Amino acid sequence: MLEGELTFARVRDWLPRADELAATGRIDLGRVTRVDSAGAALLLELTRRARRNGRELVFANAGQPLRGLLEFLQIDDVLKLA
Repeated sequence: MLEGELTFARVRDWLPRADELAATGRIDLGRVTRVDSAGAALLLELTRRARRNGRELVFANAGQPLRGLLEFLQIDDVLKLA
């Protein structure tokens, strides 16, 4: 589960766990309170790592602000949202 802010200031806190998160197959975003382009980049990186290892990664409970950002950045079709 990712939680709190997925922002430029906080993404580096999640990077050490990137491989572990990518291996889970499903990440709950229900407790994400804020996201910016750095947070979107983190989700892309997690997806890339999962695919590199032959896995699919699903992001669950993405709120409308996050969905809107992904659409604006035109990457909503790259990430698998449940």
